[in-house]
Parts: sequence; C-alpha cells; structure tokens
Amino acid sequence: MESQEYLRSELKKIEKWEKDQDSLWFWERLGRLPFKVLDKLTPAFIQTKIGSLLDGIGSFIQTGGQYLTREQTILNKLSNQLPEQKELTLEDVSSLPLKIMDQVSENIKQSESRAATAQGATTGFGGIFTLAIDIPVLLGLSLKTLQDIALTYGYNPRDRDERIFIVKCLQFATSDVVGKKTILDDLNSFYQDKPAGKKEMISQLQGWREVVYTYRDHFGIKKLFQMVPIAGMVFGAITNRSMISDIADAGTMLYRKRRIYEKIQHLQQIDNAFKR
Repeated sequence: MESQEYLRSELKKIEKWEKDQDSLWFWERLGRLPFKVLDKLTPAFIQTKIGSLLDGIGSFIQTGGQYLTREQTILNKLSNQLPEQKELTLEDVSSLPLKIMDQVSENIKQSESRAATAQGATTGFGGIFTLAIDIPVLLGLSLKTLQDIALTYGYNPRDRDERIFIVKCLQFATSDVVGKKTILDDLNSFYQDKPAGKKEMISQLQGWREVVYTYRDHFGIKKLFQMVPIAGMVFGAITNRSMISDIADAGTMLYRKRRIYEKIQHLQQIDNAFKR
C-alpha cells in the first residue's frame, strides 16, 4: 500500500500539470479559429452526416449507446501487470498500486494513438469526402480511450455519473484556457464527493451539444489540410494521433487525481481507526 507522503507528492505533480494547462501553444490558438471557414467549404450533405453521427454522444451520456467498451479486456491488462497474475473484478482495481494503473493507462494511450494514426491516414486519403467519416469515428475512439482509462483506475463507465465525468474529460482536452479552468472547478465535486456539485454538472451537460461543437472546433486549421486528397493522409495521421494522445493524457491525469484522493481518504480512515 502506498504511503500518504507518496500519494501527496503524486498529487502535486498533477496539480502542476493542471497549472501548465493555463497556456496554449500559438499553433493551438491558431488551430481553433477557422472551423467556420471549413463549414462554408464543406458540402451540405456532409454537414448533415456529421451532425447526425455526432448526436451519438447524447445517447452515450444517457445509456452508453454503441460506445460502451469491454470491461474484461482492461481487467486482463491490469492482471498481466501483477507479479502473480490473478482474476480481477472492477472492485479489486481500487486497491492496486498506482504504478500498475499508470502503466496500463500508458499502454492504452500508445495503442489507441496508433489506431488513430492508421484511421487518420485512411480517412485522409479521400480528402473532404472522407472527412465526414473521420470526425465521428475519432469521437468514438476518444470515448473508448477515456472509458478504458476510467476502468484502469477502477471506475465503471456503465454508471451515468461516470459517463458525465468522461464527457467532461473530453471537453477539458479540447477546450481553451478559460474552459479548462471552469471544468477543473466542476470536477472538484467528483474529487470531494459533493452531491450538489455533481447535480450541477449533470444540469450543465443537458446542453451536451456544446461539448460536441467544442470537440469539433478543436480540429480547426489542422483539418483544413486533411481536405486535400492523398496529401490528407499525412495530415490526418498526425492530427488524429495528437488528438487521441492529448485526450488520453487528460483522462489519465483527471482519473489519477480522483484515485489518489480516494486512496488518501482510505489511509486517513485507517489511521483514525487505529487512534481510537
């Protein structure tokens, strides 16, 4: 079992990472500007297709929809990291060492980034006509990545509250500086287990379409390059890999913070029990 000192030192690393999110690279700022231009250049039938496919995020929040991931696959990956492999349940995961969770999360990031690279190259081949396919497929991959990371840290994406947290992670990864700050404040209700704060987050996500548009706008100028047939393969591969990598990093940090808080609380309860 990790010590409180170790857990608190890891928490400080996450808090430093959060502060680092206060600044965006110039390329990121530039990349968020021209999606309105892309809207004007994109034929109406593709716009309609993108809109209808992106509606899937609404069903994800409500029921999980088509996006729910396989729990057993992640449990097997965690089990493989143990000195003596054994069958795990999701309830067992919370007591695993943080380093094992981190290793599996990093493996997920690497494998899903590779998948995003291949997918971006494939859809980039056809330029503007396959761009309509690329955005919703990448959205599905983003949600799958975050669900796998949730399971890695012992949280169940079949719970509606958890799916709301996942969408918040997605929103965080694709938001600007002001948006990131607001979302971090919202997520504190999950870390501190405040029911009122959770209800507020749920009501905010009734306007979940804003999450979709924030996600889409994140592509910006980078996706304009992907509109060129064949050359779009290179830009599609690079953009998609970067996107999934950023989302995995955000998911890992935000879920890691929750797990560390809960481990510290558990240790404090043990200490208090001994003092009695």
